[in-house]
Parts: sequence; C-alpha cells; structure tokens
Amino acid sequence: MKVLVTGVGGQLGHDVMNELALRGYEGVGTDLAPAYAGIQDGSPVTAMPYVSLDITDRARVMSAVKETAPDVIVHCAAWTAVDLAEDEDKKEKVRAVNVDGTKNMADAAAQAGAKIVYLSTDYVFDGKGERPWQPDDKNYAPLNVYGQTKLDGEKAVVLATDRFFIVRIAWVFGRNGKNFIRTMLNIGKNHSELRIVDDQIGTPTYTLDLASLLVDMIETERYGFYHATNAELPETEGGYTADGTKTGYISWYDFSREIFRQAALMGHAEYDADHLKLIPVTTAEYGASKAKRPFNSRLDKRKLTENGFRALPDWQDAIKRYLAEIEI
Repeated sequence: MKVLVTGVGGQLGHDVMNELALRGYEGVGTDLAPAYAGIQDGSPVTAMPYVSLDITDRARVMSAVKETAPDVIVHCAAWTAVDLAEDEDKKEKVRAVNVDGTKNMADAAAQAGAKIVYLSTDYVFDGKGERPWQPDDKNYAPLNVYGQTKLDGEKAVVLATDRFFIVRIAWVFGRNGKNFIRTMLNIGKNHSELRIVDDQIGTPTYTLDLASLLVDMIETERYGFYHATNAELPETEGGYTADGTKTGYISWYDFSREIFRQAALMGHAEYDADHLKLIPVTTAEYGASKAKRPFNSRLDKRKLTENGFRALPDWQDAIKRYLAEIEI
C-alpha cells in the first residue's frame, strides 16, 4: 500500500509517516517546504520520500497525485491558527487552505481511485449543551472561521468521493510541533500561579495514538465519519481518582493539573503544588479571544469500537508517554 501524507511538517503528519514505515508501507510526505522541515529526530519520516506541494495549487495537486499514484491520501495539512483565522486579511488564505486545498486533495483522490482520510475538528459544532457529539450528527453550527472552513472541507470530501474517512479530533499534542502541553510546561517554569479555563470540556488527542488508528482505518473499507480523541477515565463517585485525576470528560484546567502532576512525579519539582498554583477560571474571566471557542467539545467515540477499531488509550496514559517521549 502506498500512502501520500500531507502536512508532514506538523504533529500528526510526522507520526503517520512513522507508523506507515513501522508497518512496512510506502509513505510519501508532502508539505510547503522544499524538503522535510519537521523535527530532525532520526525517525523514519526524516528520510522517507518527500514532495514539496502547495495544496491550494490545483494543477500541481492533480499532477503530484497522478505521479505518486497513491492508494490512500491522508490529508493532515490545514490552517490551524484559530485566532489568526479571524483576521480579515487572513480569511481568504484560511479558506484557500482548508476548503479549496481539501477539495483539491479529495478530487485528486477520486481521480486516482484512492481512499482519503480527512482530519476535522469538534469546532464544526456550536459547543452547546453537555451531550457528547455523535460522529453522524448533522447539527453543524461553527462558531468561528476555522470551524466553518473545516466543515466546508468535510463537505468537499463527501462531494468528491464515497471512499472517505472523516475523523474529528480535538486538543491535539504530538512530538513534532507546538501544543498545549509544551506551552504549559514552558510557562509553568517561570510562574508561581496560572489561571486555566475550566468551563470548556472535552478530551485531548495524542498524535502517536491517532496515527496508529488512522493506519488501522486505511487497511479497511469501513468508511464514514468518526470521532477519535484519547479516552476518558471511567467515571467515579465524586468525579476524581485517588490521585486527584478528573474522570470522565475534562476541562483545560483538569488537563493542566495532570500535566504538572505527572511532570512533578518525573522529578521536576518546579511543577509541584508547592511551587505552582493553578487557578480555575471561566472563559469570561480568562478574557475574550478573537475566535469563539465551544464550551462542549465532548466527542462520542463509540463508533470506533462498534466498527471494529481500537479506541485510543486514556488521556492520562497518553500524557505520561508523551512526557517521556519529549524527555522533559
């Protein structure tokens, strides 16, 4: 199986390429840079075939896909700077990448007879209520430009082909790039107090785990819409485990507490409760951002196991493995 992966300079594309190599599949990476420009960590992606590709250039996309002749396209490339997407001078570019670029990749996949995986987001929903969003729920109501363009990207894929996996994720972290965990660790070193939002609820996604699932998917023809974040810890009476970890869906505050708790257990005393105080605040108290964020980012993931796929490990375990991987 030959797989073309877009966005290999980012967190997920990096891990998808390495997972393909691990399983003996032929992976070809693409991104805007002239050559692979992700982290030089000595992993297979750094030496795998690479094609410089601007996904907004339709003619170039069509020719590149024809030349590489993939069996599958895993489309990870996207504009993900949510607040910048609200700037008037950025909106056209955001749409070009997230909508037109996705349409180009989907049309090229259809022309090549290839499957396509499109990574989307909980931001296609309005974030109201507390009910977890179902993968096949069509009550879309994006709150911001990023969410709307990702939804329009979904629609472009569906119009182009029926051989698609549309996988919605949230709160992403991985080795190759910036993310919430790295930001918290960097800020926590130099502060004695941090204010963290506690009324936006969901679960994070570790790209290493997600990459394994995506390759599982492309080995099948179980097409459709899926949700894939790391699993919630089973609910307990009182909502917390013995070590104080939140069970069920979590907030950014709960996420942060666990990041620092585990970092402290690894010997980094600067992150323990004696050195760093976390203060839960509402979104309103924290201060408005350019883009509206959904309060309810709960994604129901049962469709994965119902269709024979393995659920991602729980988010607490994912943090532990990630902190070990980046060697904090």
